[in-house]
Amino acid sequence: MAFDHVDRLAVQTMRALSIDAIEQANSGHPGLPLGAAPMAYVLWTRFLQVNPQNPKWVNRDRFVLSAGHGSMLLYSLLHLAGYDVSLEDLKAFRQWGSKTPGHPEYGHTPGVDATTGPLGQGIAMAVGMAMTERFLASTFNRPNFPLFDHYTYVLCGDGDLMEGISYEAASLAGHLGLNRLVVLYDSNDISLDGPTAWTFTEDVAGRFRSLGWQVLRVDDGNDLDAIEQALATARQSVDKPTLIEMKTVIGYGAPTKQGTSAAHGSPLGAAEAEQAKAAYGWTHPPFHVPDEVRARFQERVAARGAALEAAWDRLLTAYSEQYPQLAQQLLDALHDHARVAWDEVLPRFQKDMATRDAFGQVVNALAVHVPQLMGGSADLSSSNKTLLNGETMFARGEYSGRNVYFGVREHAMAAALNGMALHGGVMPYGGTFLVFSDYLRPALRLSALMKQPVMYVFTHDSIAVGEDGPTHEPVEHLAALRATPGVQVIRPADATETGYAVRYALEHRDAPVALVLTRQKVPLLPELNGRYADFVRGGYVLYQHGDGLQLVLLASGSEVQWVLAAGKQLAAEGVAVRVVNMPCMELFDAQDEAYKAEVLPPAARRRLAVEMAHPLSWYKYVGSEGRILGIDHFGASAPGELLVEKYGFTLDNVLAIGRALAGVAHG
Repeated sequence: MAFDHVDRLAVQTMRALSIDAIEQANSGHPGLPLGAAPMAYVLWTRFLQVNPQNPKWVNRDRFVLSAGHGSMLLYSLLHLAGYDVSLEDLKAFRQWGSKTPGHPEYGHTPGVDATTGPLGQGIAMAVGMAMTERFLASTFNRPNFPLFDHYTYVLCGDGDLMEGISYEAASLAGHLGLNRLVVLYDSNDISLDGPTAWTFTEDVAGRFRSLGWQVLRVDDGNDLDAIEQALATARQSVDKPTLIEMKTVIGYGAPTKQGTSAAHGSPLGAAEAEQAKAAYGWTHPPFHVPDEVRARFQERVAARGAALEAAWDRLLTAYSEQYPQLAQQLLDALHDHARVAWDEVLPRFQKDMATRDAFGQVVNALAVHVPQLMGGSADLSSSNKTLLNGETMFARGEYSGRNVYFGVREHAMAAALNGMALHGGVMPYGGTFLVFSDYLRPALRLSALMKQPVMYVFTHDSIAVGEDGPTHEPVEHLAALRATPGVQVIRPADATETGYAVRYALEHRDAPVALVLTRQKVPLLPELNGRYADFVRGGYVLYQHGDGLQLVLLASGSEVQWVLAAGKQLAAEGVAVRVVNMPCMELFDAQDEAYKAEVLPPAARRRLAVEMAHPLSWYKYVGSEGRILGIDHFGASAPGELLVEKYGFTLDNVLAIGRALAGVAHG
């Protein structure tokens, strides 16, 4: 189908809308929208299968604007395609309370498939989306029932490809042969500081070919026919993802700024904006959309998408009649529902063990009942205990496997987990050592921003790691995770509570959960049995003697054993003591004030918190008259038991500090 004057007018409309919104806001990034409008237009009107009336249609193609600073390009597309993004929304670009924030935000703007802006993240999330499409297709598709056959498209820039996460993610995608992943590379040779010749002179095409990608090139980013041919070729790939390098001019049409970094991140200015519009032959007032352009988008995107979804719905109905059990499994997966009789399925532990080992037993017990549970680790499955026994590997050509081997790619793993959760249909988890949470923190932050139910499995949680030394012993990491808004950090005290933690993560699907687990054995605490209802409140009274106002002992994780034993000993000595278990500060802080005061009475001012980590998290609970037994320095290389003793994490030391706080002598 040949491109006509309406197609060309539509491209100029997208450019003009982007200019108008950025000029009105006096803020934004015009360079990418002006240069990349043609490739985005061809993709959306000739290939992308979406239904603007139902942005959540599960078999839609995904579009991720990894170069999120070019958000006005996406908002223009969403408006023209018929999503719930009005001209008034475009006029409110980057303003308080608008649907069109500076960078795309998932869940805030209809049609935005991922929150982007931190460069490289979008590419890596798209890898997770493409993985999920292949998993669902392999799991549910049957002859004559191609329920899942969609593509994942990314628009990225030079900056995305400079970030290390994009290399990690592209390496994984090429290894897995994710042929339904297509990256449109807006190759304009400019970054914010200036020409990429200053910093980025590698052979990008050669790099991607070496990673197992098909690489195509369009020499003129304004050539609609060449763009269409490249996209058609990309979709024909059977065993490789595709990178299409589109040579564009940043800020195309702006007479003095095009082709320079001046077009990247600042408004063009009134005079330059008018000259750019003149170069396009655009004579309309601001925020004008020609009727024929609106009709073209309605025909090519909205009407086509509605018809595609209607046909898919009919296919699903017929599928449900022929494969009722699979259909029910699919509906559970799409509704993110774990169909589990928890009290019957969760293991009943009989012996002391590391909480990482308990996690391995729990996740394997649940995997039988939750077929959408899928995950792995960053080359640490034997240490993180993330392997699902009896399940196959997710691998090239074997996409029904539920064990994902991410390789030593912590950052890409976390971003891919975000993409898997965003896609829907799976319950993703991924593991590494707690100290290496630093490698993936930007992706975890996006998990929280997007409220995605990713389960992070962080093991080797303290100085008890031992001989591996300070490089592998987390100190500041708990405080850093807890300081990240929206992340629920759960540090279970024993095997039983580890089961509670996994159950919570699979039942509550509105936030990422970070499970923080031990390498060393911890004792089973009978006092934790039957306390799930208390556990989900984040903190609760585990033990009390008398009114508990003379001394309050608090801890999380492996340290609960010591405060519980100390509390019982002090009670025997006549101290009115209370022991508070705090598995999740975020859940506790979310409780009402009455409950929090019930657990931590204001009158009980002598408090001791114990945790083998930086004490920062605990000051809000202990107050000015309390103390924290923590670690504000790096560890050392020695047997874990010796380190724990050397740094004072012993029952005797907890007792000594507790007695001093309570004002009593040794009993």
